[in-house]
Amino acid sequence: MTNNPHVFKWIEEMKELVKPDKVVWVTEGEEQIKALRAEAVATGLMEELNQEKLPGCLLHRTKVNDVARVEARTFICTTKKEMAGPTNNWVEKDEMYARLRPLADGAMKGRTMYVVPYCMGQIGSPFAKIGIELTDSIYVVLNMEIMTRMGQKALDQLGDSADFVKGLHCSLDVDEEQRYIVQFPEDNAIWSLNSNYGGNVLQGKKCFALRIASWQGKEEGWMAEHMLILGIENPEGEIKYVTAAFPSACGKTNLAMLIPPELYQKKGYKVWCVGDDIAWLRIGKDGRLWAVNPENGFFGVAPGTNAKSNPNALAATMKNTIFTNVAHNLDDNTVWWEGLDKNPPENAIDWKGNPWSGSSATEKAAHPNSRFTAPAKNCPCVSPKFDDPEGVPISAMIFGGRRAKTAPLVYQSRDWKHGVFVGSTMASETTAAAAGAVGVVRRDPMAMLPFCGYHMADYFQHWLDMGEKLGDKAPKIFNVNWFRTDDEGHFIWPGFGDNMRVLMWILGRCAGEADAVETAIGYEPKPEDINIEGLDITKETVADLLSVDKELWKTEAEGIREFYQKFGEKLPKELMAELEKLEKNLE
Repeated sequence: MTNNPHVFKWIEEMKELVKPDKVVWVTEGEEQIKALRAEAVATGLMEELNQEKLPGCLLHRTKVNDVARVEARTFICTTKKEMAGPTNNWVEKDEMYARLRPLADGAMKGRTMYVVPYCMGQIGSPFAKIGIELTDSIYVVLNMEIMTRMGQKALDQLGDSADFVKGLHCSLDVDEEQRYIVQFPEDNAIWSLNSNYGGNVLQGKKCFALRIASWQGKEEGWMAEHMLILGIENPEGEIKYVTAAFPSACGKTNLAMLIPPELYQKKGYKVWCVGDDIAWLRIGKDGRLWAVNPENGFFGVAPGTNAKSNPNALAATMKNTIFTNVAHNLDDNTVWWEGLDKNPPENAIDWKGNPWSGSSATEKAAHPNSRFTAPAKNCPCVSPKFDDPEGVPISAMIFGGRRAKTAPLVYQSRDWKHGVFVGSTMASETTAAAAGAVGVVRRDPMAMLPFCGYHMADYFQHWLDMGEKLGDKAPKIFNVNWFRTDDEGHFIWPGFGDNMRVLMWILGRCAGEADAVETAIGYEPKPEDINIEGLDITKETVADLLSVDKELWKTEAEGIREFYQKFGEKLPKELMAELEKLEKNLE
């Protein structure tokens, strides 16, 4: 355990508030975790799956009202509203504590309080940050054991320091009207009440690793980003690393675990996954930007994951994984979800706990946001650098979204400032019911809109400041769009593993080996610079994928200007200058 007085003082305060029947420190390693798993199964909280087919795997169902992150109930609470900015839900922090304390008062009566010390980042890493979550949920404990480096080693890393994130989680009655997911960045604290779902209660995930960590990064001169980290190894054994940020439903996990097309595999190329969701980035001793994945597992969306779309993710779930809100196949005591295969089970229990049969079903067997929590080390393509405390050096940063016509397949920013502009204006479209019709453009800067723990204009400024510090050692910044459609609404680019063809041009640009042409929006490859060997598309199709429609981009510029108005005077002047440059280029 620990003799840290700051830890004990805080735990005593919380005990007094929530009044648990007993307190259990989760610091005793594998045997204790085994006992907790057995208890979860014995009490019906979880079900043990087929131990031959899915060794160490468990199934859990949440309440029907508790199935996803809840943006409307997620708050950034600071002393001044200006700190949280216009894109976050804000309540003055003392006012929020006053609202939460009566809810938390006696919340763990009749329950056990588990003390969960955990480390984000590798133990001993310059990136490492410690959190302690107090929870009354064994489900949370067992998920945190997969997702973080948890237990005594985290307390040893903390030592006597007061620098740890103080997390309180009370399940209460899982009442959605009284649900609160609250970050107090000035206090290094997270409170989540009345939820038992993943991202709301596994506090190391978005709550700490992005909302709190983005604030810490601003204060301490580093970055916490909603980005995958990927390594591409060439036939000579040299590996180059990129990070990439995409809004949800834009293929982030598929890219993180990409399988190279056959033409690259035959030459000896390999792809390594360092992380699928979060990157912490610091300037290294050599002046370059280095990244670690602060997590230790994958918290992936199950539906649509299959042997074709993402074989590496599927392989990662085959042992020691917790499945949440998927279907239970009673015939062989395994799991199933939509998109897993074309053989829905006839004798199953759906995610709500009701009997379900594939031949007569009118509802989905698995919730669309059902999840798997899998150890990263299960992934066949996990990077040999996954546990390296120094992280990996980043050559390129990639932004992307789902755009039917506007954004080309790939373009490079002119410089870092322009790259920050590109990231700050990132957007995805929702498609309307009519084929090919384009719906609403949703801006999601750097894919951080729901996760930035402070004023987004200050966040843009922090990106600009990091670029100043990096100088000519800054990674190059790119934008990709795998989702261009034809007039019938069909995707033109094949996507999935073939996205590596675009990454190869990106790495060629970083090495000064690939050609480009300047357009109104940035640098683009010539059509012949994208390798389409073995694909059923022509050079003319690639030219079309790279085309820039100036009229569409004029509408885009209007949308950007409108979005930027949210930030008023705080918007960095450099970004407004970039917008004006774009508008001028489009004339």
